[in-house]
Amino acid sequence: MPPTPLPPAARRARSRARSRSEGAIRPPRRRGLIHGLALGLLAAVPLAAGCTKAIPQPDLGDRYNRSAQYHGPERNPVIVIPGILGSKLVDNDTGQRVWGAFDREAADPGTAAGARLIGLPMAQGTPLYQLTDNVGADGALDSVRLSLFGLPIQVDAYAQILGTLGVGGYLDNQLAEAGAIDYGTDHYTCFQFDYDWRRDNVENAQRLYAFIEEQRVTVQENLAEDFGGEPGDYDVKFDIVAHSMGGLLTRYMLRYGDADLAPAGEAPRVTWAGAEHVDRVILVATPSAGSVDALIQLVKGTKFLPILSAYDAATLGTMPSIYQLLPRERHRRVVYEASAESGRPGGQPVDLYNPETWDTFEWGLADPDQDRVLRRLLPGLETAAQRRAVARDHLAKCLERAERFHAALDVPARRPDNLYLALYAGDAIPTHDRAIVEPRGRIARLTRTPGDGTVTRASAMMDERVGGQWSPFMPSPIEWSDINLLFVNHLGLTASPIFADNVLYLLLESPKREASPAVDTHTPAAGAS
Repeated sequence: MPPTPLPPAARRARSRARSRSEGAIRPPRRRGLIHGLALGLLAAVPLAAGCTKAIPQPDLGDRYNRSAQYHGPERNPVIVIPGILGSKLVDNDTGQRVWGAFDREAADPGTAAGARLIGLPMAQGTPLYQLTDNVGADGALDSVRLSLFGLPIQVDAYAQILGTLGVGGYLDNQLAEAGAIDYGTDHYTCFQFDYDWRRDNVENAQRLYAFIEEQRVTVQENLAEDFGGEPGDYDVKFDIVAHSMGGLLTRYMLRYGDADLAPAGEAPRVTWAGAEHVDRVILVATPSAGSVDALIQLVKGTKFLPILSAYDAATLGTMPSIYQLLPRERHRRVVYEASAESGRPGGQPVDLYNPETWDTFEWGLADPDQDRVLRRLLPGLETAAQRRAVARDHLAKCLERAERFHAALDVPARRPDNLYLALYAGDAIPTHDRAIVEPRGRIARLTRTPGDGTVTRASAMMDERVGGQWSPFMPSPIEWSDINLLFVNHLGLTASPIFADNVLYLLLESPKREASPAVDTHTPAAGAS
């Protein structure tokens, strides 16, 4: 006997439910490198003819050619700032590549000499800013060159964002060969700000402030030569595009200029000294509220690629910048597991900025097993106790510096009216969001939430509802001008045609806004950490 047909109203309801289910956007499952490469290749293949139609892609060259060739004084120069790992590093004494080329000639973190090149110096009682070496930045990492079984491989890194914006002299050739955007014979002023991403973000923010002051004079002189008058006649302002950690040092520079962190115990005073010569800022995938992955790498080390040597926890632990990527305690992203043994209730936040926490759990530089790495990093010290004392001192300095850096960034401060601050963030890929720590310190479980695979949506926005009380409208200490959410991964954000189209419009064609005085000072939020 055939089944009884549903009434028309029920059939329509079931059809609507099925349509909603089939049309829902589901995040892709992560199945490893090979599966990801396969998906990437499939994404480049046009959709087959039939019921599904391919989404048209914008012809950015046709759209922006004329605007890109206009070089009048009204147009702002652009500064591109990469994130952590995004600048090449080189040994200035020997010319050896420390980061940015991975072959037999590059520094190997698995050797004593390579570990000392990659890690920063440590010395007990010496401030972090005085712990310098001869390694320095050598340009933005437009591509990564690898060697696998003797065969050279090149992987695009920042080529997309550099290509989109026409940064530096070499990018013009790439765009011309691709037939994308014709910048004409007189390429307009664009700059890369490369930096030693191992070091304290405040140091690099101070360098960025000096870089803007220096390049502003250069641009003013060029404008006076091209258009007449005196250099001082031109009120040059810069636009900034900053990726990942580059957005953190940019935000600090905007708020405090070249000032150091406020002394311990003092509330930071936002002056917006760095915003005077900046017009528009575009942050891309910036972890404003940190990432649990930073903790995992500081505790366990990491392998950036399967074919490379591991970067041990102690080597990474020499770098102050990674501690400045840790999540905030108030957001409860790293919490204790419920335990009768410890007497702690589940969900209690772990105090990541207390060195005693790292001592108790034997994390990172406080892990006795890392003495094998410390022997490479500190060859002048004979005993494990001596090496441990230096490492523990370095750990405490990095944690204290990170806590004060976060306090400086987290002060709610009204954005100056003359400053435009936009965010592009991922919102579809499951991303590590919360770590559960067992009583003895093992990171037992990780939860995931939407993001770009590296930075969560909430961290990029600095959503203060995380770990606290929910409200329908997002509270944030960052006063955003605009937020844009894309369904791509951390580096793929810059390759998205949606990103490229919107950024090119903003930089090349969006109407100029009237400038107004910067806001001078604001009080910190209660409970800011």
